[in-house]
Amino acid sequence: MEKKEYYKHMLPHFQQPGQAYFVTWSLRDAIPPKALKRYSADLENIKAQLNPNIFGSESTIPLTVAQRDLLSEYHRVRKKYIRAYNDLLDLENHSSVNLVQSENRQVMLEALSYWHSSRIENCAFCIMPNHVHWVFRLFETTEQGKPVYLQDVLYSVKRFTARKINILESRTGALWQKESFDTTIRDMEHLHFAIEYTLNNPVSAGFVKN
Repeated sequence: MEKKEYYKHMLPHFQQPGQAYFVTWSLRDAIPPKALKRYSADLENIKAQLNPNIFGSESTIPLTVAQRDLLSEYHRVRKKYIRAYNDLLDLENHSSVNLVQSENRQVMLEALSYWHSSRIENCAFCIMPNHVHWVFRLFETTEQGKPVYLQDVLYSVKRFTARKINILESRTGALWQKESFDTTIRDMEHLHFAIEYTLNNPVSAGFVKN
């Protein structure tokens, strides 16, 4: 896959070596397919009215007042989408695979720790029954001096865990939803929020008290 600082599936993704991220992704059957249809439609509608290059170069492309308003609306809807997505993940507990089952959890721990100290710096992660929250910082370069990209790290972790867990669960096919929700960490306050949210997710979902 060609490495770019901007790529997209359903949502746009921005990746820059050396950047910190808050990432969430879930099992393929964690959320009913139509549950977030309205937000998806709203995002697509707004995106259709914007120059697609805006998403990869927001700081360099001059925008009209109308375009700035549309871009602000896009980010507002995207935040609502992610909030609704997270709420649904905590409510839905009927996935065919349970990630916190002992053997599955061990696979996840191995994968989330694999690149630590070589390509990423782990800050926090939380393995929930049907999804994962992960806060980490990308290194600027690999041991060979090549840029470290978010999409490579996520692809590696998703591919490894899908293969291992499918074997453990005697199943075949896609394990994860294709889309991941990644947010660029802006500053230390944002980093603190992301770590706190990640560590408290089992509390907010009602699995533990503290």
